[in-house]
Amino acid sequence: MNSNQSDVVCIGNAIVDVLTQVDESEFSKSGMTKGSMTLIDSARADELYAAMHIGLESSGGSAANTAVGIASLGGQAHYIGKVSNDSLGDVFAKDIRDQKVAFRTERSKGELSTARCLIYVTPDSQRTMNTYLGACTTLSPEDVTSGDISAAKVTYMEGYLWDAPAAKEAFIKAIDICHAAGRKASLTLSDSFCVERFRSEFSDLVTNQIDILFANEAEICSLYQTNNLEDAIACVRENCELTAITCSENGSIIIAGDETIRIKAAPVEKIVDTTGAGDLYAAGFLYGYTQGYDLELCGKIASLAAAEIISHFGARPEVSLAELAKPLLQN
Repeated sequence: MNSNQSDVVCIGNAIVDVLTQVDESEFSKSGMTKGSMTLIDSARADELYAAMHIGLESSGGSAANTAVGIASLGGQAHYIGKVSNDSLGDVFAKDIRDQKVAFRTERSKGELSTARCLIYVTPDSQRTMNTYLGACTTLSPEDVTSGDISAAKVTYMEGYLWDAPAAKEAFIKAIDICHAAGRKASLTLSDSFCVERFRSEFSDLVTNQIDILFANEAEICSLYQTNNLEDAIACVRENCELTAITCSENGSIIIAGDETIRIKAAPVEKIVDTTGAGDLYAAGFLYGYTQGYDLELCGKIASLAAAEIISHFGARPEVSLAELAKPLLQN
């Protein structure tokens, strides 16, 4: 048996989340727009990081969140993403490995430092993010190996990877290896702005290369340039083998051939932070899929994982998802 065997290999932008809590008066002096996400350069990242009262540093990034969710459910997850040989690179590597996710990607040797998302949380629970992409943009085809991809039942990738030319090449290489090995390739559209930038290419990918697609309502409608969700569903049904669309409080919709399965949103006492909800939905679904569960159960596990994430701050589970899912799996 291949020692690198995994249920899912997740490929994405490796980012360290750095969180700090600030009061309203302190935040008002920052000049930031509350609730926004701003891309920043290295100098600005260093300036902000040096001035932060750091509350938490953890491995982050969309596909990394998904990998951690799969591991929390008891699945075998492997993550491929690029960090630098610096202190935040150490933070990322230790944190994701501590959560039982395999991480073996060689570190970047260039001048770019590890990507970071500097997150300011105000008392009203708003999160204002400043993101420096740094070393994660240096992911290249050399970081994607035949052994790792062919050893995974599913290869899952972020749409965000399409921004950097070398990462795009790595993305395509992973799909080619995956299909040559008889495995499944999966994509999350990431966000509607990402879809708008690459609509034609994403449409071609979904039609010809992707086996399992994840999107939210806005993303799938953007892909097919419609304001009508049912029209988008009709289009994707013809183009992709299996699609899961999240619809916030309205649950999710799974489309497979002529089959349409509607999943209710799992109950949440209080929604605290929706960051990572889509990432954990994908984690729950792919965990169930790689264990051979039927699609309805996959959707229910996905909904449960997403509900756990939005009940607290941060995009990582605060409890064992395997324990949380036990009642579902015992029925």
